Amino acid sequence: QVRLVESGGGLVQPGGSLRLSCAGSKIIFDFAAMAWYREAPGKQRELVATISSLGTIIYADSVKGRFAIARDNAKNTVYLQMNNLKPEDTAVYYCNRNPPTDAYWGQGTQVTVSS
Repeated sequence: QVRLVESGGGLVQPGGSLRLSCAGSKIIFDFAAMAWYREAPGKQRELVATISSLGTIIYADSVKGRFAIARDNAKNTVYLQMNNLKPEDTAVYYCNRNPPTDAYWGQGTQVTVSS
């Protein structure tokens, strides 16, 4: 089954950092823009950051200056470095293509920011 697998979430205090990873198969990553999304309780899933196949990056305003997205095409992996985390960053984080492909959604990784 072709899908993406996210990892690296956890519980962290405000101001802390986490690094998320998302691994998948070559067919998903090749020539595709990849992105991180998040879904907080009671809210719609939102785009957090996206990186094109050539490395062009766009961030949501809410995470600019705190999060950094990167990809390793040789490893078919995309990363999200999250610094200065805030309670409002609490959510399940997913990766997928941008725009997303329904069949590729993984289980996500929970990020909880709390003291």
